[in-house]
Amino acid sequence: MPNNFIDSAARLGQAGAANYPGLDAWRSLPISQQPSWQDEDVYQASIKDLSSLPPLVFAGEVDVLRGRLAEAAQGKAFLLQGGDCAETFDAATADRISARVRTILQMAVVLTYGASLPVIKMGRMAGQFAKPRSSNEETRDGVTLPAYRGDMVNGYDFTPESRGHDASRLVKAYHTSASTLNLIRAFTQGGFADLRLVHHWNKGFTQNPAHARYESLAGEIDRAIRFMEACGSDFEALKRTEFFASHEALLLDYERALTRIDSRTGNPYATSGHFLWIGERTRQLDSAHVDFLSRVRNPIGVKLGPTTSGDDALRLIDKLDPNREPGRLTFITRMGAANIREKLPALVQKVTDSGAQVLWVTDPMHGNTVTSPNGYKTRRFDDVIDEVRGFFEVHQGLGTFPGGMHVEMTGDDVAECLGGADPVDQEAFLTRYESVCDPRLNHMQSLEMAFLVSGALAQASR
Repeated sequence: MPNNFIDSAARLGQAGAANYPGLDAWRSLPISQQPSWQDEDVYQASIKDLSSLPPLVFAGEVDVLRGRLAEAAQGKAFLLQGGDCAETFDAATADRISARVRTILQMAVVLTYGASLPVIKMGRMAGQFAKPRSSNEETRDGVTLPAYRGDMVNGYDFTPESRGHDASRLVKAYHTSASTLNLIRAFTQGGFADLRLVHHWNKGFTQNPAHARYESLAGEIDRAIRFMEACGSDFEALKRTEFFASHEALLLDYERALTRIDSRTGNPYATSGHFLWIGERTRQLDSAHVDFLSRVRNPIGVKLGPTTSGDDALRLIDKLDPNREPGRLTFITRMGAANIREKLPALVQKVTDSGAQVLWVTDPMHGNTVTSPNGYKTRRFDDVIDEVRGFFEVHQGLGTFPGGMHVEMTGDDVAECLGGADPVDQEAFLTRYESVCDPRLNHMQSLEMAFLVSGALAQASR
């Protein structure tokens, strides 16, 4: 994370943005995917606590990220965004967090070499505790209970006590996010991100016979690092890196309670994360989510599925980025491998013709979810990679820049997505399927994706 976060803390008001004009207009608009809190007193107390707690991130950090994303929108950088589908309180351990950060750093080194461009490193971390659901309820063996909506709302265990919507979990999500951010800052500023160390980890990946075809590229990176050392490069500076936190801004009560006014500019910042996105289910133009996020200064993402029209995209730009500011708005496309080459071109062309300069990012996960023969929600690695390839092909054909990837992944050796060079089969689900929501790429599949995408990124950056 940027080193200026302590300085910017002094410039960001600690009290909530109680009277900022328009910031509460969302309360009178249609809103979906919100909990039904079971205890009003607990809810009110939790919101009061959140409104008085320190920011999780600071205005200066958010401004740095907006500048980095502006470079990506102009074809001068690439965004790598990855992490859990849904974080859980129990998995917020040092080992699990370091494994995720390590995997993202490993992927970033490979992508940086392929693109010869800076890679912006961003985790779906320190806030991804709430999930939209297609149904409000879940039925098992004739018993119906509220659906699991993420640890910020209720528990995963299928019991009435666990599945009740408990607003005290909002405060626990804040504190878990704070401890996660502390660890991320320590890892990325204290030597864990040393370029030579990260490359050494990648050499271990290519020594696996299943990944031997990537050994040549790893060798090229190794020679480049040795060349840098011979030239006297400042490797002390390369022991640290920027790392940003992001999540879907789903629970607006939580986001609003953590909004603060920057004393430098008088502008509101959502201090729950550096980058917030609006999901496919909540991106309606007249919705509370779009209105609220249009009023904060964070860079904003919007998920766009295969039914999105060019006019939909232009209306979102007008609402969320009226000043056409590079770095402000990211479109994260989730089309599915079967749709990407057909649906994406017209969308990109319409936005490009309008003169808007958004950042285009691919989410190759959500459009490729299937059910395995033994009943597990899964994704096929080949479909995920095919959607990424299609994303690059579309942008190459239009002369636009494919600016990033948004991936659900973990640093652990789970078995949730089928395939890969060291293949996962459905029998492995019985012992290594851990996700409480959607299937994630495991550590090895994530690195394989980075090596596969590196070549396409090299061609795009030229």
